[in-house]
Amino acid sequence: MKSTKQPRGLLWAAAAFAITAVAGGAHAAEERVVKITGYGSKTGVLRQFGINSEAAMRASAEQINKAGGVKLADGTRARIAVDYYDDRCNVEEGLAVTRRIASSDALAAIGTTCSSVLESIFGALQKKAGDPNDAGLQLPIFTDVAMKIGLTKPSEWAFRNIPDEIGMYTKLFAWVRTNHPAVKTVYGGVEEDFVHSRQTWYSVMKERAAAAGYDMKGEAKWLVDDSNFAGQVRQMKEVNADVVVISAHPYTACGVLKEMSRQGVKPKLLVGLTSIATPETLDTCGKEAEGVLIPTSFAPVTPAAQAAAAATKAYGGYSDLHSMAAWENMLALKKVIETSGVQARPDTVKADRIKIRDGLAAMQQTEGLLGPLQRTKDREAVKPYVFVEANAGNWRVVNRPAD
Repeated sequence: MKSTKQPRGLLWAAAAFAITAVAGGAHAAEERVVKITGYGSKTGVLRQFGINSEAAMRASAEQINKAGGVKLADGTRARIAVDYYDDRCNVEEGLAVTRRIASSDALAAIGTTCSSVLESIFGALQKKAGDPNDAGLQLPIFTDVAMKIGLTKPSEWAFRNIPDEIGMYTKLFAWVRTNHPAVKTVYGGVEEDFVHSRQTWYSVMKERAAAAGYDMKGEAKWLVDDSNFAGQVRQMKEVNADVVVISAHPYTACGVLKEMSRQGVKPKLLVGLTSIATPETLDTCGKEAEGVLIPTSFAPVTPAAQAAAAATKAYGGYSDLHSMAAWENMLALKKVIETSGVQARPDTVKADRIKIRDGLAAMQQTEGLLGPLQRTKDREAVKPYVFVEANAGNWRVVNRPAD
């Protein structure tokens, strides 16, 4: 009869394997994931905004995870997982995506690109947090791009990380009067059908320039999908203003700048919309954009900003005031998660969202790439900013108003 005894070494190996397998299975079962979902336009002429924000979110999550992830209420560590959806800058799709995120296990959302979409999204959220009679969506949404003034008002679940363009252009035109005393007249060009471009020209740039004492000579208008700007530039040429202000986004801004070059329109000074201060503009029409002056809440002038820009580029995105706001939002959410008792379990999604909302609402200061960001009672940001000028294929900082 053969012996059924196994060699002692094999028994020890089998036991060790079993213990390892059990421990590994327990570890896998206990792994916690914090899901943060982003959305924005990744379609059409505005697609780069969504591409940039997604790249920034994924790059930021990677760095957070490599540094140990986020610490949860019970002391365990969780990794951040990022999903990103294309809402096509369409109100119906934006609302559908928001409902999809709200029905998932994501704890917060970052987005979106277009103010018209975000206005409807914020209107679909619960107006007053904790109101049992309000069936609105209960999902903290932290905006990185949409710039229309006053968008957070409809809901206490709405948050933004957007610079104050009124303050930025007030100081910009005051700086221009001091540093470019020869310029007296201003003419504008505006994407008439895009909320940010239109509002910033008529309610900010035009008013701030007039208040600074400039003689306003009118404006040329085009649409966000236009590709022919010959007529608008002919108007610009006839007026022959000292300063041309372009309130548009990179696609049409570059189209106008190239047409200005073709027609020989050379104003003494070019001023641009905040959204033009991106490497995309320099890659598309750097020669024609040479000298354009813009206020922006992002420039790679600190070690943190440089590292964020490089990491975002590695994910295929441009670093600018919009995408780097998404990066900053990820850092703010990490801090809130770690200080608000978030558990990140399947049965705590609703409670965790409330904790994140309450934590964001209570934050008075967050970490920014150019310095600390102040948070206001209406859930907006007060951000440091600089003036940059397109110079030899780079954005050169020419003034730091806070200095």
